[in-house]
Amino acid sequence: MRIDRHERTEGDVQLPFVVWTPSTPRLALSSATLGGGLGVRGWVLNATVAHGYDRDDPEDHLADLARSVELPGDGVGLMTAVDVTGLVHHADGGAGAWATVGVNEALWAAAPALDWHEATVPYVGTINVVIDLPVRLSDAALVNAVATATEAKCQAMAEAGLDGTGTPTDAVCVLCPPDGPAESYGGPRSVWGSRVARAVHAAVADGLAAWGSR
Repeated sequence: MRIDRHERTEGDVQLPFVVWTPSTPRLALSSATLGGGLGVRGWVLNATVAHGYDRDDPEDHLADLARSVELPGDGVGLMTAVDVTGLVHHADGGAGAWATVGVNEALWAAAPALDWHEATVPYVGTINVVIDLPVRLSDAALVNAVATATEAKCQAMAEAGLDGTGTPTDAVCVLCPPDGPAESYGGPRSVWGSRVARAVHAAVADGLAAWGSR
C-alpha cells in the first residue's frame, strides 16, 4: 500500500492530507463522506480540515482535493480536524490498520438527543480508521469487519479511561481484494476479524496516547 502526504493552502492556512493507493483497486466498505458504501475503489484520502469546519459540501470538497493530485477513478474520502500527519499504523497477521485520532470530548453512542444548533453543544474530535486486508471478504464479512473494528476502537477508548464510545464523526473504511475466494466471517473470533481487531485496537490506542500527551 503506497501512502503519500500532501499539503494545500486554504485561506492563509496550510493543511495536510494523506492518500493511500493500493497496487490494484480494492473492494471497499466505508462510512466515508465521499465514496461511502460498498464498491470498488482505487484510493483513500484523509484530509485535515480547519477547526470549526462549516462547509455544507464536504463530498465536493474531498473530490476537489482528489482532483488536485490527479487521483483517477473512484475513491474514498475522509476528513478530520486532526493533523493527519500523525497517522498511526499497526499490522497483525497481514491485516493493516491506520488511524487518525482526535477526541476533544468523548461521547456515548446512546447519548441523550442533542440540539446541534445550541451553542453549548461540545466540539468533538474524530477517529478515522482505514483497514486493508490481503484476502477477499464476503459482503456480509465486510459488514462484520466494520463492526469488529468499531468494537476494537471502543475497547481502546475504555482502556484509556475515556467516558464514551467514540465521537459522532468517526468513520471507518475496510479494503480487500475484489476477487478470489471470499472469507465468510469478519467477527472478532474469526481468523481475519481477530486480526482486524488487534490491529485497530493497537492503532487507536497509540493514537489516543499521542492525543492525550499533546
